[in-house]
Amino acid sequence: MFSMETPLILTPILGLLIGFLMGLTGAGGGILSVPVLIFFLHLTMAQAGPIALLAIASAAGIGALLAHKNKTLRYKAAALMALSGLTTAPIGLWLAHQLPNQPLVVLFGFILIMLAIRFFWIAQKELIGSSSIKNQNPPCLLNNATGKLIWTAPCFWTLLLIGAISGFLSGLLGVGGGFIIVPALKRFTNLSPHSVIHSSLGVMSIIAIGSVGVSAVAGTLIWPIALLFSLGSIGGLLISRKLAQGLNPLRIQQFFAVFTFLVGIYMLTKSFLNL
Repeated sequence: MFSMETPLILTPILGLLIGFLMGLTGAGGGILSVPVLIFFLHLTMAQAGPIALLAIASAAGIGALLAHKNKTLRYKAAALMALSGLTTAPIGLWLAHQLPNQPLVVLFGFILIMLAIRFFWIAQKELIGSSSIKNQNPPCLLNNATGKLIWTAPCFWTLLLIGAISGFLSGLLGVGGGFIIVPALKRFTNLSPHSVIHSSLGVMSIIAIGSVGVSAVAGTLIWPIALLFSLGSIGGLLISRKLAQGLNPLRIQQFFAVFTFLVGIYMLTKSFLNL
């Protein structure tokens, strides 16, 4: 359980790490925020979730604005997914406060492990040149003449569903939803990798802002920790933008996968030892 005696100096350092990972992967920061807050600051899942979401809203929002200047953010698609997610995030937030802490931690640990294996496997397949064939006829296609998405009914409903699922998990687990949005956009659109990541940041920022607002009104947000963690995450994201240019994104993904796998194992081990 959190105590104000917890050294606050550690909080922005943890945020720096999360923001750095978010800038590199478009998804990593969000999924690792909650475990970091739980095990370093001794918060419960319900306490850590809103704090993680504020950091995601801050860092992802800045990342999305910078991407919009470079015209790599598909803002209409991001807005649709975000509006859908905003309707389901409060349901996840409510459920997080109804469920015991231990089952949520175990669920989170299993999700981290499964995602880590998938991230590593996909990166390895691409590195050896034997990645699976990309969907040749995704529901959402770019108009090569305008550089914008061609809006059809299948595209609309696909993006709406992606947003709804990511919003619910954002509220329930305190994650940004990037680990759902990024692979979904890669599968169901023909957007470039940069556009996928930057559009994901846009969706994450809007959903997170809405979820944080609900938590703030309900009085469940620990503001001193939340603000320091968010400031650190912004700094980490800005640093990562400068360093990531010369790095192999597939190797980054593999490193992130290994780190995520170890965090998931640690969460499960701690949970079962506390039974």
